[in-house]
Parts: sequence; C-alpha cells; structure tokens
Amino acid sequence: MYFSSLELSLSYARLGASRLILAVRSIDKGEAAKRDIAACAPRDGKKSLDIQVWQLDMSSYASIQAFAARLNGTELDRVDYFLANAGLTLTEYSMAEDCEKMIMVNFVGTFLLVALILPKMKATAAQFGTHPTITLTSSGAHRFTKFPQKTAPKGEILATCNDKAYAEKNWGNQYPVSKILGIFALRAIGEHYPQTSVTINGADPGLCQSEFGRDMKGVQAAIFPIVMATLARTSEEGSRCLVHAAAQGPESHGAYLEDAKIKAPSDVVTKNSHLDEQIWTELTQKLESIVPGCVANFAP
Repeated sequence: MYFSSLELSLSYARLGASRLILAVRSIDKGEAAKRDIAACAPRDGKKSLDIQVWQLDMSSYASIQAFAARLNGTELDRVDYFLANAGLTLTEYSMAEDCEKMIMVNFVGTFLLVALILPKMKATAAQFGTHPTITLTSSGAHRFTKFPQKTAPKGEILATCNDKAYAEKNWGNQYPVSKILGIFALRAIGEHYPQTSVTINGADPGLCQSEFGRDMKGVQAAIFPIVMATLARTSEEGSRCLVHAAAQGPESHGAYLEDAKIKAPSDVVTKNSHLDEQIWTELTQKLESIVPGCVANFAP
C-alpha cells in the first residue's frame, strides 16, 4: 500500500539500469535522493548510471503536462519502464484542481500522466522492438471499502467521490476509494485495448516503511508509526513487488498484482464488472476535458 520511491530507485540501480529519472515534487529532496542512489549503486566500471531529477507535482494538471511534454521530447531516446508511484492519504478534505486531493493524486492525475507519456513508450516499443511497461502503485486497501459511491446516478460516480459533504461523511472510505477507482480503470484498459505494445498494470507493494503518513494529524499521526513499526515490510521488500510487476509481459495488461502474483481484486470489483465501463467513461471524459485528444493515446 505505502511505499518509498527511493528504495524502488535503488532496486533498479542495483539491477544495472543505465538511466533513472526521479520525478519529484521537491527538487532539493530529489537531489538528495540522487546522491544516496549514486553512493549505493554498484557499478562495473564500464558504464555509469545517469540519474536525473525532474519536477512533477501530481496535484497539478499543469505540472503533469509539463513533465509529460519533457519526457516526450528529445532529451530521452527511450523509456522502457515507468513506475507511477505517487500516492497520498489525508485526514481531512482538501481540493487539488477540481478534485478532492486524494482522488486527484491517486486516480485522475495518475491516469492523465499515463495517457500523456504513452506516445514515448509506444515509440520506444516501435524503435527498439521491446515491450515497455507502465506500473501503477495499487493498494490492498481497496479491499477495505464497499465503494458506496457505486450507487450514484449514472455519470456521477466521480462527482460523488469528489463531493465534500459526501466525502467527509464517509472519510474512512476515501483513500480506499481513490485506489479502487484505479483498479476499475485498469480493468477497462485491458478490456478496451487487449493488444497493445505497452503493458499497463497495477501492483500492491504491501504496507511498507515510508513517509506515506506524513500528512496525517492527531490520533492517526500518533498511531500510524506504531502500525508501521510492527506490521510494515521494509521498503526494499516492497520494491520487489513493483520491480516484478514492471518485468511482466502482456499477460499482466490491465491486471492487479499482489505479492508478486496476478490476483483477483476485491469482490466489490469482480462482482460489479459493469462499473469498469462506467468509471472508464467518466474518467476518459474527465481526461479529455483537461487535455483534448489524450485518451486516443491508450489505443495501440
């Protein structure tokens, strides 16, 4: 569920990656992470590891578009793996752009980013004869919601998820809901575009030691470190799940992975398969309103 991007980057460095792009909100923190990775990365003396720090704020449509424009430009000759690892949990309602902030960062912003980086990934596949992978960090927390918004009137599920009064009344559901939406959308991608040169999947790294609870307040802020200390995996252990997911082939397209295996998501998802299409329709309408034409990038 909760994960450290630094440890994930270190995992790829240890595996011999030639280039790492660190997408970060804070350039200063990104540069510090870059130094840590460079110090820990094993090198064979024949090739160096190119680590770059790029700014990306997943709560901003403009930042997402700027990052994607740079990635699609001429700076990079190829992008083989993309790990969309941004995640947010909050203890009170706040807005980002026109969405509740967790819905924005964990769902709408994530899929906007995926749509916008697909041109570079597809170009990589065509030029180098490879099969790139985009892995979203999913969460087993999606199993902890009955997704009450599923009964919203047709076309209003996303609006209900963003509604302040509704969200505050059901606040314990808000983070799990922000993650279950992504699983429905992933399934729809697999259904709509089964034959594609870029695999898109989602993986749960499990509860991992990280700074994920940094925005918590009050009682939650006091309890969360205890939970982390007693139950959480190390970030290195969690990173294995995401590295594994990124290495999977087309058989994982649109799938949810847990503990390094393709698994069925919660019964709420599998028993309400009609919601795949409903949520996909609402999501794509939303994405088109932000960047017209971007949804066409999901097609092969």
